[in-house]
Amino acid sequence: MKVTVLMENTAPEGCGLTAEAGLSLYIEYAGRKLLLDAGSSGKFAGNAQALGVDLGEVELAVLSHGHFDHADGLRQFFQLNSRAPAYMGRGAGGPYYSFKNQHDYYFIGIRRDIWREYRDRFVETEGLYALGEGVWLAPDTVHDPEFTGRAADLLFKRGEDDLIPDDFRHERSLVLEEERGLALFNSCSHSGIVNIVRGVQEQFPGRNIFAVVGGFHMFGKGEHEMNCSPEYVRRVAAALKELGVEQVHTGHCTGPAALALLQETFGPGLRPLTTGEVLTL
Repeated sequence: MKVTVLMENTAPEGCGLTAEAGLSLYIEYAGRKLLLDAGSSGKFAGNAQALGVDLGEVELAVLSHGHFDHADGLRQFFQLNSRAPAYMGRGAGGPYYSFKNQHDYYFIGIRRDIWREYRDRFVETEGLYALGEGVWLAPDTVHDPEFTGRAADLLFKRGEDDLIPDDFRHERSLVLEEERGLALFNSCSHSGIVNIVRGVQEQFPGRNIFAVVGGFHMFGKGEHEMNCSPEYVRRVAAALKELGVEQVHTGHCTGPAALALLQETFGPGLRPLTTGEVLTL
């Protein structure tokens, strides 16, 4: 399995690639070509071209959840690829918001014009959903409060003025089966990556998860701040090791401060993602 990072919050200096606050992964698996998310603009497509990736050959896309920094690049993708559907969890096209401050909030869902114009390209799924042999979309099923993600500022608009905390039922993990076990991709892990790993293990009894790829939603308002305690971050890293995860590739919403603590606890098997990186899992 080969994974090319088309977009991430960082890019190596002088590489000629664009970085933005978003995530997009191109995955070659068992002869198939998949796209997980498309960043927050169409810039991932320019990176794809520079990296020799033909987006027109993608067979199917996956939208991990209904936030703009993963979805809004899909406009460019749909223009370059006229056939691939974009699979997502039910409700991912909903009205999602975040607090700007204590008294104001702003829209963070899929841009309404993209949702309307390409509605026939989006496929909503329920439960554990097969996308083909060895390719699955898995919902979050474990909600242990000890490892729940820190996302209190993310909201769902129920009715005209009724904002409630997002429960992330629309979030999905992409799970790929290999002989050595499962590779789990979750772009933001709002429900908490430890809960997500446990949930996937329950949905695939007897199968180990050898690799986890994606963001852990631990970043704070400042570049070197976190939305959680150092103790929580260390507990997450230790729990992933205890669950048998051998490789962790994380970035995007994890943030540099949490990344350093995760590496300190998990060890050399945990590495940062960056735009243009190519992983072999």
